[in-house]
Parts: sequence; structure tokens; C-alpha cells
Amino acid sequence: MAFLDLLDNIGGLGLFQLLNAILLTIPGFLTACHALLQNFSAAIPDHHCRIPNQTSTVSHWTFSFSELSNKSILKAFIPLEKNNNPSKCERYLNPQWTLLILNETTHHKINQTTEKCQDGWDYDRREFLETIVSEWDLVCSRKPLKQMSQTVYMGGVLAGAIILGRLSDKFGRRRVLTWSYFLLAVSGTSTAFSPSYFAFCCFRFLCGLAAAGITLNAVSLMMEWIPTKSRACIGTLGSFGFTAGQLLLAGIAYSIRTWRKLQLSISVPFFFFFVCSWWIPESARWLVLNNHYDKAVREIQRVARINHLPEEGKKITVEVLHMHMDKEIHVNKTSHTHFDLVRIPQLRKITICLMILWCSCSLGYYGLVMDLQKFGLSMYLAQIIFALMDFPSLFINLTLLNLLGRRITQGGMLIIAGGVVLAIIFVPEDMKILQTVLAMIGTGFMGAAFTSIYIYTGELYPTVIRQTGMGFGSTMARIGSMSAPVVLMLDEYFSYLPSIVFGIIPIFAGFSAFMLPETLNVPLPDTIKDVELQMSKKKENLNELQKDSLSLQEIKVSVISHYL
Repeated sequence: MAFLDLLDNIGGLGLFQLLNAILLTIPGFLTACHALLQNFSAAIPDHHCRIPNQTSTVSHWTFSFSELSNKSILKAFIPLEKNNNPSKCERYLNPQWTLLILNETTHHKINQTTEKCQDGWDYDRREFLETIVSEWDLVCSRKPLKQMSQTVYMGGVLAGAIILGRLSDKFGRRRVLTWSYFLLAVSGTSTAFSPSYFAFCCFRFLCGLAAAGITLNAVSLMMEWIPTKSRACIGTLGSFGFTAGQLLLAGIAYSIRTWRKLQLSISVPFFFFFVCSWWIPESARWLVLNNHYDKAVREIQRVARINHLPEEGKKITVEVLHMHMDKEIHVNKTSHTHFDLVRIPQLRKITICLMILWCSCSLGYYGLVMDLQKFGLSMYLAQIIFALMDFPSLFINLTLLNLLGRRITQGGMLIIAGGVVLAIIFVPEDMKILQTVLAMIGTGFMGAAFTSIYIYTGELYPTVIRQTGMGFGSTMARIGSMSAPVVLMLDEYFSYLPSIVFGIIPIFAGFSAFMLPETLNVPLPDTIKDVELQMSKKKENLNELQKDSLSLQEIKVSVISHYL
């Protein structure tokens, strides 16, 4: 008997499991808001060079400066780009007032030499009252700093996955989760009061680190109290937390148009989550594997009482608990490292393919959802539309996983997503709606591939290194998400270059998925030896099929020779 059998005895998917899942999922809404916050806090408003006081310059003309409209003044000071929009980064060295005088009889020799903005920029504040871009002038030559701040956040997520993942194995899931809530509350609030761009990046790094600790430990605490038969259902519902967070972010950002107040609104609630997290019980499985048997018994009995099965809880003793988890305790004593992921050829092949898949899924997904402003729609509407695409794509993906299998679904989703993203390149610039529709479809398929890789990875690795493999995959995903803002910077050299990267890499990764073994309806391996046996059996079956095929071919040849 295993620990999962014990969970069935104390209620299985009972009231406690539902309350625990809800309590752990709600903070995930705001954690998702932090991940995509820069769609709004770092949005780039329309802007142009600030126009200096030129009253004396125009004193000899027949009109006064105050009588000119803003559009006329702009025409005299700011050159037009090829699309007839005012330049964002240049202004005339000398005002071109002759451009305003259509009937001027005297030809004035003018010098239309331009220069870089010398006095800062003026921003259109109709959609965004204040962003980090308008506050610290992250435009023109400083534009890469806007994307760099998101890379810094994702770097924090990567550091959190490595550091806090190990700390949770040593000090417990709930303890690390609790202090991750507190860290995000403090660092997020501090971000809102950042006096400089450098301070902003430092605090955002800490936000990313805390967000990783929250996500990793919330999932562990949720799943380790849920029976196997119910994990797919609860896991699917939990995956909607990120989608709900995107919708929530659009609503909050629409109501709060300044980035500092927006940052505060999604950070302060984590002080409340920090207090509530003390109610969450520690994982009994972790307590047993770390020799805290008495605490594990108390937590299990508490769960039994909440599930209205106090008598079943009283039956649980240290001896009973040890009997249920004897195998897991024995496996836990065996030391495994990251080297085991590549120690044998079979696992080496799996690890390399999964590394490509994790990185490309994250790169493609964040590359699309973090660049909504280029589609020309309202940012708030675009955020909602892209978030809603997750719902149908997730249901379709789960259906295909069970019908076509993991391998075909994983590879197919990535290839289709990459193809759709590449198709955007061939859509004319004036067809923004079609570009948006294609980007939505690409995001949906990319998100579905992201969901698949979580399931697929857990089924490919044996139990003894499954958590290690998942951690390695998560690390590769963070590298992909860190790379996405860097790739977006390439549009400074060629506007379609990011789309080419976000399209080709998922297609390449999709084909690599076909090199992995199918895991649909295949028993999960427990040891590395099990993986070797499974792969060797498949190889033997393939050899037998080839022999049978050769035998049939020989028969056909002999029959044809007989009649000839």
C-alpha cells in the first residue's frame, strides 16, 4: 500500500482538498499578473521630441506662436517618417516654419537638417497616464532597456526555480511558500516606489524569484494531497489560474492607468496571502521523507477531520504511516543527481529533446504574449482576447492527448504554432486584424504545447529522477522566457526578425518531439532500469516487425518468380 491509498482512506478528493486547492490557486491569479505586468507598466505611448520654447524665433513672422495649433507646431519641428507619422527620435535642427506657409511668395532657403532629441520627449497620455517608459524615457536609443527589465524579471524566476526549489526540499514546501508570499509582497511594493530604473530592475528580479517559489511550492502542496485519479482534473482547473490572471490584469490595468499604483494593486494582497498561508498544512509526504513522523500524523488527522472522517484519522499512527510509505522511503534514501538525466543513452536522448521542447515552448509563448502592442489594438482588449484563447486550446489539447497520444500532439501543436507565426510575416501591415487573429491562433497552440510538455515530461522520466527532470525542464523554460525579450529587440534591425525566430524554433522543436517515445497508456517507469527495459522492448518489437516485413517481401518475390 502507498501513501495515495492512505489519502483515499481519509476522504480522497474531499472538502479539505477543494479548500486547499482554492487557497493555493487564488494567489496564482496575481502571480500571473506579475509575469505579464510589463505589457502595461512598460507600454510605449506615442511620443515625439519635446519642442523647446521658440517664441523669439518666430517673432518676424506674420503669426504668433500662441495662434498655432499643436499639429502645426509639430509639423514645423518634427520631420515625418515614411508612414507620414511624426518621427519619434528626431527633430529639425532649425524650425521649418515655411512648411506652414502654403502661399508664401518669398522663397526662404531652409535647412532641413535633423538631430536627435535634445530636450526629452512628449508622450501621448490618453491611454497610459504613466509608464516606466515615459518616466525614464526608455525610447529610441534607450528602448532596449524596456525589454531588458523583463529579462531581469525572468532571470529572477530562473534563480527562484533553482534556489527555492532546493530550499523547499530541505525546509519544507509550506515554509518556503509562506516566505515567498512575504518576499513578493515586500519586493513588489518596493518596486512601486523605485527611485530609478536600476532600483526597479533589482526589485523586479526579487519579484521573479518570489514568483517562482510561489508557483513551485503551491503546485507541490496541491498535488501531494490529491489522489492520482483526481490530479488530472484539479491540475487542469489549476492551469486556468494563469489565464484568469491575464483577464484580471486587463481589468485592473484598465482601471489604474499609472504603473506605480498598478504595481501596488497586485503586490499588497500578498501580505494577506502571507497571513492566510499559515493555515495551509505541510505536505505529509515531505514530513515522512524527512523523518517528521509525528507532525505528519497530526496533519493527516487534521485533514481527516476537515473531510468529516475523524475516525479514519485516528487509525493513522506512525507505524501505519511507515507501512504505507515504506517503498517511497526506501527510494528516497537512494541518491540521484542531474547526471542521471544523461547517464544512459535512452535518458540522454529524452533529456536533449525535452530541453529543446521546454525552451522553445516558453520562448514562443512569451514572445507572443509580451508583444501585444504591435497589433494596433487597445492593449486592454488585446490582453483579454489572447487570454480567452487559452480556454478552447486547452480543452482541444487535452482531448488530442488522449486520442492521438502525447508525441503527435506535442509535435503537432508546436509545428502548427510556428507555421501560423511565420504566416504573419506575409500579411500586409495595414491588415492588423488578420495579424491579430493569426497571433491569437499561434498563442493558443503555443499555450497548448506548453501544457502538454508538463504532462509528457512527467511520464517520460522514472519516479526516482522525475522531480529532477521536471526541475531541469523548468530551468530550460526560464531560459526561453528570458530570451524572448532579447529576441524582441531584433525588430530594431528588421521588423519581421522576431517573428521569424518565434516561428522557426517551435517548428524545429516540434520535429524533435517525434524522436521521443509515446507514453499514452504506458505504465510510468519507477527506476532508470525500467526505462532501459521499456526502450529495449520497443526496439525488439521494431526488429520483429522488420523481420516479418522482410519475410513477406521474400514470399512476394518467390511467388512472382514462380509465375514468371
